[in-house]
Amino acid sequence: MLTKRIIPCLDIKNGRTVKGINFVSLVDAGDPVEQAAIYSAAGADELVFLDITATLENRKTLVELVREVASKINIPFTVGGGITSISHVSDLLNAGADKVSVNSAAVREPDLVDRLAATFGSQCIVVAIDSKQVDGQDLVHTHGGSRSTNLETLGWAREVENRGAGEILLTSMDHDGTKSGFANTLTSRLSQALTIPVIASGGGGTTDHFVEVFTHGKADAALAASIFHFNEIEIKELKDQLQAANIPMRI
Repeated sequence: MLTKRIIPCLDIKNGRTVKGINFVSLVDAGDPVEQAAIYSAAGADELVFLDITATLENRKTLVELVREVASKINIPFTVGGGITSISHVSDLLNAGADKVSVNSAAVREPDLVDRLAATFGSQCIVVAIDSKQVDGQDLVHTHGGSRSTNLETLGWAREVENRGAGEILLTSMDHDGTKSGFANTLTSRLSQALTIPVIASGGGGTTDHFVEVFTHGKADAALAASIFHFNEIEIKELKDQLQAANIPMRI
């Protein structure tokens, strides 16, 4: 069995790491460059950097900040936020990103996924899906979770897989920041329907939550933010406990 991955997430606003609940009520959570170095040294398997207001502010991800972060780490690094073009992806990869994450632009222009995958390879292209339940349906949201679409989450995930995405970053907006557990039913639906890896995001608060998302949720990786930013769970301790629970980890 492939090892599972633990991925800290740096949500960036105005050059600082922030964290909220259900995508709102953001609070400052530290310096992203310092945090990236700490997570890399602490045994994180990968790092995700999301410039969460880039799309709303109609600007590109902060390339120089990406370059600074990349210079401090030695683990795979995914960058997202405001990515709309091949040239922008090229700039981010040249700045040190290993993968890029697209969300709003892919919904607006689905063949962007095809073009990015054809140009850079599927292994570089992550499609982020911010999902929220609306009238009993799991629907895709864009623009930092502020705009609902009529796209059903599983259907959209299947479409972008067919278009060449190499990975799905699935964030449950309903669980985000709550520390009440991941959206395991939704995660499992995607994990079992797709052939590409699914990263589960939103709701991680305890070691048991991670055990559940890897077993019941069938996730390939689990992403979390505040529990790491505020030292509620140490990455090494988490991975040791998951390994003890017979979940294969890279220790």
